[in-house]
Amino acid sequence: MIESQTQMVVAEVSVSVTCDVCKKKYLYDDSADAMEIQEFHLIKFTGGYGSIFGDGNPISCDICQHCLKEKLGEFLKQVEDDKNAG
Repeated sequence: MIESQTQMVVAEVSVSVTCDVCKKKYLYDDSADAMEIQEFHLIKFTGGYGSIFGDGNPISCDICQHCLKEKLGEFLKQVEDDKNAG
């Protein structure tokens, strides 16, 4: 037999995300921001040996789709999904 009881749970939840480039804040509880938040990108890596970012330094950037396109758009290309290729 499974017995259950009601418990209060405290949880940390995200309330907003801010673009590190343009500094615009998007709110999770704002339906107008929901689609924008889904298109946020997190760039995260660790600098390797001899890296200009510093050997072993953790690097990250939260960037909105608009800034990503503005900063890197000319270098981004749409590619075929390998899973769907012949």
